[in-house]
Amino acid sequence: MMKLLFIRQWSYLMAILLSAILLNGCQQASIPELKSDAVILAFGDSLTLGYGVQPHESYPQVLSQLSGHKVINAGVSGETTAQGLKRLEAVLEQNQPQLLILLEGGNDLLLKVPSERTQDNLAKMIELAQSKQIPLLLIGVPERGLMGKTTGLYKQLAERYQIPLEANIVANLMKRLSMKSDFVHFNALGYQTLAESIYETLQSTGALPEPLL
Repeated sequence: MMKLLFIRQWSYLMAILLSAILLNGCQQASIPELKSDAVILAFGDSLTLGYGVQPHESYPQVLSQLSGHKVINAGVSGETTAQGLKRLEAVLEQNQPQLLILLEGGNDLLLKVPSERTQDNLAKMIELAQSKQIPLLLIGVPERGLMGKTTGLYKQLAERYQIPLEANIVANLMKRLSMKSDFVHFNALGYQTLAESIYETLQSTGALPEPLL
């Protein structure tokens, strides 16, 4: 009888421990809450720049309106991760942001840059931001093709560096012709949707306050 009771108690404790482990693994990495005057730096390629729309329709500008924070658009059309890595430190020094949003890698895929090189470049960008104690939100980029899923290297980077990842929004938008201005860029509605998704992710990670119910 005592042995059976011990086994039941042991099983119960193990179930609690397993649930805690699984729950912790599903939690999004957090970002410290931004102060009211915090500057956000949106860094990346043409999807950050807002290719195909007016400047006020780019996702950084829409995100600024949603969040009430200054969001600097540091997007460069056609940029690869290698070029971004060379540029990032000077941009960080110039703008002194309290949050970095990194959306880059699409041009590497178009140019068929080896994924290992892309991952290494992104890793160095993340390490640069972390060395300056700048929190970071990583945005995933899909594989080539109309139905491409986000490449696995973004999840690997997010797990390796314990940073939050918006994994699916770009891939989902790429599949919707109603959101696009051409094969690889978004229209105004697409960039609006991208900004809204990033805004919600920043809320869920603690960087921005959750909406009042």
